[in-house]
Amino acid sequence: MVESKRPDPYDLPGRRRGWRLHGNGRTIAPGQKVLPEERLSWPRTISIGAQHVVAMFGATFLVPLLTGFPPSTTLFFTAIGTLLFLLITKGMMPSYLGSSFGLLAPIGAVTGFSATSGDDLDPHAMALAQGGIISVGVTLALVGLVVHFVGVRWIEVTMPPVVTGAIVALIGLNLAPAAWDWVRAAPLTAVVTIAAVLLTTVLFRGMLGRLSILIGVLVGYGAAWLQGQIDFSTVSEAAWVGLPSFHAPAFDLGYLGLFLPVVLVLIAENIGHVKSVAAMTGRDLDSLTGRTLFADGVATALAGSGGGSGTTTYAENIGVMAATRIFSTAAYLCAAIIAFCLSLLPKFGEIIATIPSGVLGGAATVLYGMIGMLGVRIWVENRVDFSNPINLNTAAVSLIVAIANFTWTPGGLQFEGIALGTASAIIVYQVMKAIARWRGTDPEAVVESFAAGDERADTDADDGRADTDAGDGRADADAGSRTPPVPGSSV
Repeated sequence: MVESKRPDPYDLPGRRRGWRLHGNGRTIAPGQKVLPEERLSWPRTISIGAQHVVAMFGATFLVPLLTGFPPSTTLFFTAIGTLLFLLITKGMMPSYLGSSFGLLAPIGAVTGFSATSGDDLDPHAMALAQGGIISVGVTLALVGLVVHFVGVRWIEVTMPPVVTGAIVALIGLNLAPAAWDWVRAAPLTAVVTIAAVLLTTVLFRGMLGRLSILIGVLVGYGAAWLQGQIDFSTVSEAAWVGLPSFHAPAFDLGYLGLFLPVVLVLIAENIGHVKSVAAMTGRDLDSLTGRTLFADGVATALAGSGGGSGTTTYAENIGVMAATRIFSTAAYLCAAIIAFCLSLLPKFGEIIATIPSGVLGGAATVLYGMIGMLGVRIWVENRVDFSNPINLNTAAVSLIVAIANFTWTPGGLQFEGIALGTASAIIVYQVMKAIARWRGTDPEAVVESFAAGDERADTDADDGRADTDAGDGRADADAGSRTPPVPGSSV
């Protein structure tokens, strides 16, 4: 009799025709969760989608404000990118694709834009930065295709946790001088913004606590308004309804060295997102890793082609799912539609663009530091051993290269702190690891050999005890076979 194949939950016939209702669609029983292929009633699903928009809003809008890109255009492409993401991942990976902070440094290096200068972003410089964003997206999409057909193991070997953590950390630390420039423009407003972010985090629980960046920006905005630091002239001139402004890209191979290292950051963020959702839903989602990377790559390339910032999966939305236990991708469909509608309101976009430098500086101080600490979190969660000199030197060299913004310009190409720091993390680790294994000085290999020796010793000891026990058993048997004669018997 042939055993029937167990159906794959991702390939059930009804899965492709929409989301099935969870329970009665109104309540979630204790201990239960709304899975990606499920949904609540549509009014509740739409409200959850609105929460996701609010959760990603503060961080997503900070990127165009810090780079000078049009906020409405960025929001438009995050909505389109999220829809593409849901389509490519077959509606089984819940995520909103917000603006990536990993691209801030290379965009700033190309455009030279400063929010404190009062100057508009140079259109040609913006076009060149868009070309760099497209190169990141195309490369990430290609990596996604390789991962889909080959698997993710090769990434884990090339970028172990010590390397991944270093790359993520150096992105945030490299941006520190930019935060200081904005803070200097309006120190009091910046301090108020920072204080509001920090206090919101500890004063409130649940959703409010997770929206600390957004609330901090609102409080800082109010403080700036009281000090007369906001210019509303562009808001009154903007239309109520209309398409966002789109810009054509331009390309210069000399800037590839600035942008391509960001691919490694996006890989780490996307894989981390897949692992987080898998842990919360109790499912093995590794088979969707390639699709996730490919989808984010396509969304990033599309955003760059029209004047939007690059995209990535968002930790803020992970927080919403953890708090609500609702993983329905229908909620993300609603979030994308809501964001799309907001992007068609030019007046709304101009209000966002009025956020002054002091508020940006305060929010950036917290966010850039958070990016740096995300790298540290990767080290902690993976128990990276810094008593191992290979790990220690990998992190040490790469972080200093990025913080000091080392620069190298060979043959017209330009490599700065993030690119050189990323290359340092990978090269230092792999070269030191190879030499240490060749020379037999790799601490991890030594520990492994000791562990193997201990296991062999334990096995030998167990075998010795078994032999002793067997010997004792034979001796007992022999002794039993020589039974002494019973008194009074004939023997």
